[in-house]
Amino acid sequence: MTFKPAAWPRELRSQAWYGGTSRDVIYHRGWMKNQGYPHDLFDGRPIIGILNTWSELTPCNGIHMKELAEKVKAGIWEAGGFPVEVPVFSASENTYRPTAMMFRNLAALAVEETIRGQPIDGCVLLVGCDKTTPSLMMGAASCDLPSIVVTGGPMLNGYYRGERVGSGTHLWKFSEAVKAGEMTQEEFLEAEASMSRSTGTCNTMGTASTMASMAEALGMAMSGNAAIPAVDSRRRVMAQLSGRRIVQMVKDDLKPSDILTKNAFENAVRANGAIGGSTNAVIHLLALAGRVGIDFTLDDWDRCGRDIATIVNLMPSGKYLMEEFFYAGGLPVVLKRLGEGDQLHKDALTVSGASIWDEVKDVINHNEDVILPLESALTKQGGIAVLKGNLAPNGAVLKPSAASEHLLSHRGRAVVFEDIDDYKAKINDEDLDIDETCIMVMKNCGPKGYPGMAEVGNMGLPPKVLRKGITDMVRISDARMSGTAYGTVVLHTSPEAAAGGPLAVVRNGDVIEMDVPNRRLHLDISDEELATRLAEWKPTHERAATGYAWLHQTHVEGADTGADLDFLKGCRGAPVGKDSH
Repeated sequence: MTFKPAAWPRELRSQAWYGGTSRDVIYHRGWMKNQGYPHDLFDGRPIIGILNTWSELTPCNGIHMKELAEKVKAGIWEAGGFPVEVPVFSASENTYRPTAMMFRNLAALAVEETIRGQPIDGCVLLVGCDKTTPSLMMGAASCDLPSIVVTGGPMLNGYYRGERVGSGTHLWKFSEAVKAGEMTQEEFLEAEASMSRSTGTCNTMGTASTMASMAEALGMAMSGNAAIPAVDSRRRVMAQLSGRRIVQMVKDDLKPSDILTKNAFENAVRANGAIGGSTNAVIHLLALAGRVGIDFTLDDWDRCGRDIATIVNLMPSGKYLMEEFFYAGGLPVVLKRLGEGDQLHKDALTVSGASIWDEVKDVINHNEDVILPLESALTKQGGIAVLKGNLAPNGAVLKPSAASEHLLSHRGRAVVFEDIDDYKAKINDEDLDIDETCIMVMKNCGPKGYPGMAEVGNMGLPPKVLRKGITDMVRISDARMSGTAYGTVVLHTSPEAAAGGPLAVVRNGDVIEMDVPNRRLHLDISDEELATRLAEWKPTHERAATGYAWLHQTHVEGADTGADLDFLKGCRGAPVGKDSH
C-alpha cells in the first residue's frame, strides 16, 4: 500500500495564527520574531513541533535527546519546514512515585492539549522511556495531526566479570542472589556500576525497547528506528531523516489515523510475540487503540499472539542485549520473518508512505544466534497469554517466554498479601507458611488500588525458598511488572481488587489453578461461596481526596481496556479554536 497524498498547497493549520496582516496575526507573529526569526519563515511553510521528553530526572531520556532534537531540526530545515522544540511532560519509571504509570495519562493529556492549543502542523514525538513513548503517541492520536516517532535508543551493553549485564533483568537476578546468599552486598554494589554505562533506555527487551519496537511495527516510526543504540551515530542520522520526512507527511496530510488501523495493531501484537516483548505493551496498545477508536481487545492479543514463536534471543527471555539485536538487523528482520510466514499484514501503511512489507522485504539477518530460525525459537508459542476464569473474569496476562515451563500448568495453595506493604512486611519472615508449591497472591496494586498500577507484580521469592535453589514460583496480582523482569507471573488481573474484583476476596489457603495452555485462571471455591465473599467485601484503602490522584482514581478504567481515563477515549481532532485576542 502506498499513501495517496492530499492536494498541496493548501492552507496550513498554523496560518490561522501567523498568516495575514490583522492585529491578532501580528500579535502572534510579532512575539515569535523576538527569537530572531525572519518574516518569510511565516509564509506558509509547515511548522513542526518537536515534542521533546528530555529531562535530567528521566534518565532514559537523557542529554542525548537534546542532541537528537538538533538533528531533527536540521532535517526539518532541509525539507523546507520550520522546527520549534517544545518540552512536554516526561515521566520516568525509576524516579516517579507512586509510579510513572499513574502519570502516563496525565502526560498524554498534556501532550494532546499542547498540540491542539498551539500553531503546529505536524509533530516529531521525541521519546525514550517506556511511558513517554505511549503517552506521546496517545496524545498525538487524539489530535490526529501528522506525527512521527523518534526514539532515543537503548544504552550500550553492560558487563560484570565477563558476563553481559542487562539493565533491570540483572537487578532482579542479583538481588535474589544476595537474598539466597550466593552474592555479597559488596559484589552487588560493584555490579551496579556496569548496569547503565551509557545514556539511553534499558538495553534489554524491557518495556522501553518493546515500545520502540511497537512504534516501528505500528508504522509510526521509520523502519530500523527501534534498535539503534543511543550513542551510535546512526541514531542521529535517523533523527535527521525523520525530520525531513515529517515535512512531507504534513504536505501529504498523512495522519496517525491513516496508519493506526486494526491491521497495524495486529502486526504489533505479532511483533511483540516474536521479540519476547513486555507485558506492558498490552496495556499501552489497548489505550492507544482507544484513542483512535479501533476495536482492539485483550482477546485480539491472545488470538494474534498465540501462534507466534519468540525468535529474538534477548534478555529477559534470552541471553543477548539490544546492541546485538541492532547488529543482527533489528526489528525489520523480525517483521520480514513474520511476513514470510504469512503472519504480517503486508499492506499496512507506515510513516514512510510505503507499506511495511516494502520497508522490510530485502533486509538480511546478520546473526542467527540473536534472531533465531523458527526451529530454534525460544518459545514456540510466545506472545502474551490472556487467562480468564472466575479469578479474572475480564482477563489477566502472562508472558510465556519469561515463564518456567513446568509451572505453566499449576495448582497450589494461595499465600495472600493484601498490598505491597503487607508483602514487604512478611516476605522475609522465616515463619511465613510458604513453599515453592504455593501461589503468591498480591492485591490492591491495580490502576485504582496502588494507585497507578506499579511494577511490583514480579514479587521476589521468600529467602527460605531461594536457599533451596528455587528461582521461580507462580505469582498473581493486579499489578504490572517491569519488561526487564522474568518469571511465571500473572499480571493485570481484572477487575482489580480495589474495584471489588474476585482477586479482592482470595484468602490464605484457597487453592488456585492456573492452566496457561487452556488460558484458565480459577479460584477453587463454589460459585455460591464466591458470590457471598464478593457481597461482603468492603474497600480497605482510602481514596485520594484531591488533585490528580483523585482524578486518576475516579476516572481510570481497568487494565483490560488500557487503564486510560474514561473521558480521554476517542480521537477528538485538533480544530483551531477561536482566537482569544
